Parts: sequence; structure tokens; C-alpha cells
Amino acid sequence: MYDVMAVGNALVDHEYLISEEILIKTGLEKSNMTLASLEQQQQLLRQLSNADISSCKQAGGGSAANTMYALASLSGKPFYACRVGDDEQGKFYLQNLHQAGVVTSEQSIATGGVTGSCVVCVTPDGERTMQTYLGTSSEIDEQNVNFEALTQSDWLYLEGYLAMSDSIQSAMTKLRQQAGIHDVQIAVSFADPAVIKFAKTGLQNMLGNGVAMIFCNLEEAQLFTDKKQHKAAARALTEWCRIAVVTNGAHGVVICKREGDKVEIIEEPTPHVNDVVDTNGAGDNYAGAFMYAITQQYSLPECAKLAGEVASQVVCQIGPRLAANEYQDIARRVLVA
Repeated sequence: MYDVMAVGNALVDHEYLISEEILIKTGLEKSNMTLASLEQQQQLLRQLSNADISSCKQAGGGSAANTMYALASLSGKPFYACRVGDDEQGKFYLQNLHQAGVVTSEQSIATGGVTGSCVVCVTPDGERTMQTYLGTSSEIDEQNVNFEALTQSDWLYLEGYLAMSDSIQSAMTKLRQQAGIHDVQIAVSFADPAVIKFAKTGLQNMLGNGVAMIFCNLEEAQLFTDKKQHKAAARALTEWCRIAVVTNGAHGVVICKREGDKVEIIEEPTPHVNDVVDTNGAGDNYAGAFMYAITQQYSLPECAKLAGEVASQVVCQIGPRLAANEYQDIARRVLVA
């Protein structure tokens, strides 16, 4: 039995600390994710190398994988479906998840495939800007998804980046159908502003006739709903879900819960962070901690409090994930048994 089954793109993150000036020269859109070919990514890496900038960290990444890593580290039980190559990066990626307690399947390994990679450029303000080469992850389809695991799960978690993938769409339809048959609740993370800018229709298809929960930040909510104010954007999302969780960095989170025609609005502050080092993975970890708490029957304010504490620790270090003991220490401090 699993608390959550997730589906997402499998990527190995390579982090680089760069200046604003260098970021401008790369042509990447700040704070967004840009898809790239292998040639384009190699060109970016040459550009960074010519500027004497080398990678400061390699880590398992991918939005939904980061979320499941956080959930597992908090003692939740996740299953993760993805697509990696049968190469060294793929082995590294899956081993990283297994060590945390995330269950995967042999279906996730593509013979002869090249594991996807993400170049994460972190500027002095801590903002992450990403360029992603999906590799074999771009071909994720029904063959990589263990539908039996879904029938053993309480929740299905989908990352918004999948809206940009044509190959996964038939599996997405089948996942939604099977989730309905087996009373599995669905949560969707918008993942990145680029998803709404370039694949809004795909994202709407992912949401179908509505899901249990949506995770996004304020910029993503604004782009999706055309509402500028935080509460208004969160409320508008409840046309697509029962619970909308809309973060806004240091300015706190707004949660809207719809019951019939009534919408309850919950506001929770975000822990103060003196020095933001790297925002990569912050939203993923927020969702992971929130999902863990909700599967353990905690209230929405308690879910938000745990999630905020976890995310605030993630942004204080390089890389998208904390050590397992750090998640557990936060849970012991924040959650009341």
C-alpha cells in the first residue's frame, strides 16, 4: 500500500552558481525552465566552462521525484514512475531514490536510453533558472507506468511538466480513469510558469474534470487564472480542484478549500529566511511535506506549517533535497502527535 503514486520526468540536476551578467548572456529566462536539445545543452555547458564556471553539485532531480523524496524522508510511502536510461546517470538517479525509501519499477528503465539532465543556474539572489534536456524521459509512456501500483495508492501525484510531453498523454487519460475507479485522489503541481505559458491546454487536460488538489506559486496561479490578487487567484483555481495551495515565497501561502458553493480561505505565514541560497526544489519539497501531512490526517494549517518549514530549509542550501534526518527533525519540531 502506498500513500502516493507519482509520475514525473527523471532528471539529474547539475547546479552552477553564476552571476546575473552571465545568466543574461545565456539567453535563458530567469526563474523559468527552458527545454533544450542535447546540442543546446552542450552549448550552454561550453559557455559556462569558457566563463570558468564548473558544477558545484550533482543531485537527483525532477519535480515529482523531489516531492516523493521529501515524502519518503518524512516516513511516507511513495511509488514513483519515470523513465531513465540504462546508463550510469540512470543508476545514480534510481539508487538515490531507493536509499530514501521511494519505490520504483523496472518499467522505468529504458534499454539504450540516455537519462535526462537539468542545468540549474543559481544567481546570487538564490533564484534558480533551469535548462532541461529530457533525454529518454521525453518518451515516457504507458509502458513506464505501473498501473497496479496506482490501485494500491491513496493519492496520484502528477507534475505539470508532463503537460509538455505528447508520449504520456494516453497514459494520463488511463491514470485519471483508473484513479476514479479505485477512489484514488489526484494532486497536480503546476511546477513552473513555463508550463502555463507553453502548455496550458495540456495542463487543462491533465486536470480533466477537476482534481482533489493543485499546488502552484502565485505567478503560476496568476498566469493560469488571469487573476492578479493572491486570494482571487487561489479562489479561481477551485473551479478546477477541491483544494488549491498557492505559495508566494516569503509572503506566505493561501489555501482555498471548496465545499459545494462555499470556499474557505486559509492563510499561513512562511518562516523567515535570512539568506536564500538556492530556490531549486523549494516548491517540490513544499508539496512533498504537505502531501505527507495530509496523508497522515493533519489539518490544512498543520500541513502548510510543515511544508513551509521544510521549504525554508531547502532554500538555505545548494541542491533540491535535504538529508533524511533533516526532514525528520523538522517534523518532530512542527507536528503535534
